[in-house]
Parts: sequence; C-alpha cells; structure tokens
Amino acid sequence: MDQLFTAILILHIVSGGTGLITGTINLIRRKGDKLHNQIGLVFTYAMISAGASAIVLSMMHPNYFLFIVGVFTLYMVSTGYRYIRLRLEGIDNGPKTLDWVLTGSMGIAGICFILFGGWQLYMKSNFGTVLLVFGAIGILMVRSDLNNYKGQAAERNYWLLAHLQRMTGAYIASLTAFLVVNMDRLPSFIPGILFWLLPTAVLTPMIIFWSRKYRQGVRL
Repeated sequence: MDQLFTAILILHIVSGGTGLITGTINLIRRKGDKLHNQIGLVFTYAMISAGASAIVLSMMHPNYFLFIVGVFTLYMVSTGYRYIRLRLEGIDNGPKTLDWVLTGSMGIAGICFILFGGWQLYMKSNFGTVLLVFGAIGILMVRSDLNNYKGQAAERNYWLLAHLQRMTGAYIASLTAFLVVNMDRLPSFIPGILFWLLPTAVLTPMIIFWSRKYRQGVRL
C-alpha cells in the first residue's frame, strides 16, 4: 500500500508541476493562437491527472483539503475544456452526457460540502467555514452551467468567458495547494495566511480583466 501511495504521489507531483508550468506560460503569453491551444491541452491533461490523483491520495490518507482541491480542479479544468470543445463542434454544440455528469457531480459535491461544513461548525471546527465557502462556490458554478446549457446565458460568448474563468480558477487552486503544502520550505517571515490568499488575490483581478475584455453583453 505504501508503494502504491508513493507511486500516486509521484504522479500527482509531476502532473501538478507540469500544470503549474504550462498554466503560467499560457497566463503570460498571447491567448488564442495555435501554441496557446497546444500548451493548454497539456495543461488540461496534467491538471486532470493532478486532480484525480489528489482525490485518490486524500482517500488513502484522509485529507479534506486535498480532497476539496482535487474535486474543484477536476471540475473546473474539465468544464473549462468542454466549453471550448462544445463551441468548436459546430452545429451540434449542445451539452452532452459528459457535461451533465460533470455538472451534476459538482452539484452533489457542493451540497455535501455545505452539509458537512455545517456539521463541522456545529462540532466547533473552523474548517467548516472552508467547506461552506467551497460548497457555495460550487453551487454557484453549477447554476451558471445550468443557465448556459438551457440557453439562458447572459453573454453571447459565454463559452469563452467560462473557459477563461474555469481554467484560471483551476490554476489558482493548483498554485494555492502547492504553496500551502510547501509552506514550511518557504520563507518563515511570510505570514501563513498569505499562502492561502495570495494566488486568489493576484489572479482574480486578471479573471475580471479578461472577462471584461472579452465580454459581449448581449443575451442569446
């Protein structure tokens, strides 16, 4: 069992490292060209591998934080990729079974996070707040998916906005996990809370900027 855990851990580290490198490259360079798409494909598969391995590791050695990061990474990178694929498929670009499965799974996970978070708060555990926040975020993203899939999106190019937001969100989750896990190896004079908040604080304005740049405020 220890050898299996080590093998999956190595896969997780390699996948996560690849995702961070390719994600960083695509964040700082031109968007939408052929190289962006090629690097993005590597990022997608690396993050799917990192998310799936995180879930397995969290079950082998129970770790709520790792499980949550794994669930959100899988959901965000998968749906971010699927929004682009659905657009490129042309005429028949409505949601497929996979898309409903991804959204339904996140909906179930979000409800479970909220229920378990409430229980944790009842048991005087501050981690309950984290669960409630992530659960609420998950439910909001599921609601967005449902509106988009039912043709009720507020933006004409909702697929592009969702792609940008989900992929960057997956990158934020991965970077946050990397900083938190390696907190003891980073400069001790930096407050620990910064490792939790810095990726979100720095990259969320970028998501807002890109969303405004590419937004087309015309309802379908």
